[in-house]
Parts: sequence; structure tokens; C-alpha cells
Amino acid sequence: MTRLSIFPLPGAILFPGLQLPLHIFEPRYRSLVGDALVRDRKIALIQPQRSIDGAPLYTVGCVGRIGEVEAMEDGRYNLILEGEARFKLIRELDVATAFRQVEGELIEDDENDVLSAIERAGFEQEARRFASAQGYSVDWDSVERLDDFSLINGVSQIAPFDPASKQALLEAENIHARCELLIQLMQFFGRGDGGEEIMTLQ
Repeated sequence: MTRLSIFPLPGAILFPGLQLPLHIFEPRYRSLVGDALVRDRKIALIQPQRSIDGAPLYTVGCVGRIGEVEAMEDGRYNLILEGEARFKLIRELDVATAFRQVEGELIEDDENDVLSAIERAGFEQEARRFASAQGYSVDWDSVERLDDFSLINGVSQIAPFDPASKQALLEAENIHARCELLIQLMQFFGRGDGGEEIMTLQ
């Protein structure tokens, strides 16, 4: 079991091996970052089940390490959080700190796991359909060079799905289950009108 200081952020998902830029301005989370910087630079990102203070948490989040950080004169931070490992929430702790803390169990993901050729081809085909329907600009040459772990987790992190769907992707047992769910979500959300929003995937 591991004691984790958490940043409960609705709609934000972090996966191992990926990065997430954050702007920290609330006093309690400035305290969280300051505490992490003098210890191990680690904070855990997890979604609350509702967008209210003190809301119950989902059961799976991701531990991140603070990489680049800019400390501003007024106490705010701009930082890059680098995903290290998913974790399963065991229980929330009763603490005196302004920020919440939990006990969690780290999840060991196999970064060398690979999709079958059929899985990869099926995913890329559906991704091309989805991008075209939504009007997204995608560098497909760069996509094809990504390893399976980076591709599936990367799309899961940035895809324009609702928070519950993104949480389901984070909780998927492995990249095979995550790939299958991604395809289902792209088929479902791809039915809508993407409007004029443009997203660039690199």
C-alpha cells in the first residue's frame, strides 16, 4: 500500500508514460505541489465522481511525477505532470492537510504488451473514420510510428469523450481491453457533429 496526496480533477485523465500540463492556483493545491516538491515530487491525479468539493472519488487514478515546473511570484504554479503508474484507491485517509490523501495500491502495467496486427489495424481504421467525421487534423505518419502502449494510452487521454467514458478507459485492465473500448467509444461519439473544432494529434 502507498500513501498518496491527491489532486481530484474532474474531466482530467493521466496515463503512465504521458504528460499533462496543469495550472495550479487554489491555495490547497498550491500547498499540495509545494509539499510534493520538497518530498518526492509525486502527486496522484484522480477524478471525483461529482464536481463538488469533497465528492467521492473514482476507484482508479494515476500517480504522476512533477517534471517541469514554473513557480510564480503570487504562489501559483505551471507544471508538467508525468504519468508513472496507475493506482487503485483503497481508502481515503483522515488528515490535517488542506489537500486530500488516500491509501492506494499501485497497478503494474506491462509497457511491453502489444496489440495483434488485427487489433492495431482495426483501431487505426476506426480512428481515421472518427477523425474524418469530427473534422480533426491528424498526423497519421506520426501515429503509425507510435508503439501500441503510447498510441492507445495517448488517444485515451486526449480523446473528446465525457469524464465517465475516460474513466472507463483508465480502468481498463490492459491495452487490449482499452483498445476495444476506444473503438466502441469512437463509434458511439462519432455519430455526432464535430462542428468546427480542430484537434491536432501528434
